[in-house]
Amino acid sequence: MKKLFTLLAMTMMLAVASVSVKAQDSVASADTNKVEQVAATNDAAAPAAAEDEIQGNAAHQAIKQKFIEGGVGFMTSVILCLILGLAVAIERIIFLSLSSTNTKKLLVKVEAALNEGGVEAAKEVCRNTRGPVASIFYQGLDRADEGIEMVEKSVISYGGVQSGLLEKNLTWIALFIALGPMLGFLGTVIGMVAAFDAIKVAGDISPALVAGGISVSLITTMAGLIVAMILQVFYNYCVSKIDAIINDMEDASISLIDILYKYNKNK
Repeated sequence: MKKLFTLLAMTMMLAVASVSVKAQDSVASADTNKVEQVAATNDAAAPAAAEDEIQGNAAHQAIKQKFIEGGVGFMTSVILCLILGLAVAIERIIFLSLSSTNTKKLLVKVEAALNEGGVEAAKEVCRNTRGPVASIFYQGLDRADEGIEMVEKSVISYGGVQSGLLEKNLTWIALFIALGPMLGFLGTVIGMVAAFDAIKVAGDISPALVAGGISVSLITTMAGLIVAMILQVFYNYCVSKIDAIINDMEDASISLIDILYKYNKNK
């Protein structure tokens, strides 16, 4: 009996050992397959990455070549218009984003502070809130003891001041939008003059000579139009943002006058 048990135990141990060896072999083969797949993937991705890099370099070289062909002086001036216009547009976008206020929440806070602590408490709420709406509220509350009519006049007057601050520097963006294509057209005209001068010197109207001169001169016009289109998008965004803020200012100002009227009536 003991020999039988010993024989069974040895058989089971051999079976387990063979299974573990097979499992290790399968894991090793799977790892090998994964390595081979990764290597194959890398081998396949390497030419694609190299091709993308080549295409990127080719595009960069093409843009550089067109920049040189269009004339470094005029192309630089057009690019400068783009850079300055984008700088002003980004500054306006940041300013307008900081000027946006949740007017409904502000009105609730001002009304609660006005009912609990009076005008000074409401002014403190406005003082601690950024944006043109809070500034207009503060000016209106500062004249609350002079009557509703003075509050309304103060709100309207200071609203005009805040509107001017919101629209500040937009004229510069409009200038660069107009100046970019103008510089491009000027470069085109000068290029056309140079092409006709070349025809005059050559004494012959060669299609290749005329086409080459016209093609080079039109590059500045294309660059100027692209600059104008890019800046026009930012300009329209700023204008729409300003219109939204001004509408909130007007609506909130009417609500503030109503709140002060109720407060004076119940006082």
